[in-house]
Amino acid sequence: MPAMTKTLNLRVDAKLKAQAEQIFSELGLPTSTAITMFLKSVVRYGGLPLDLQLRPNRETRQAIEEIEQGVGLSRTFHSTDELMEDLLHDA
Repeated sequence: MPAMTKTLNLRVDAKLKAQAEQIFSELGLPTSTAITMFLKSVVRYGGLPLDLQLRPNRETRQAIEEIEQGVGLSRTFHSTDELMEDLLHDA
């Protein structure tokens, strides 16, 4: 017995649709198959199967690089007591 199917109607930006369909075409996939693959991935993953991240701007990338290189960091503390002593000493 074939699987029961439902129709999915959605609105997307025309340019986005065309760009996606071009990629699907190059992959040899009908749009409906690509969307079905996405939905199955959501179910299998238990959420969006995407790497959702904000791309850091130039200032943030520079700050990250400085931290990775140890530039401008305070000294390290081995306990909260040591940290508090340092904070209160500077106050």
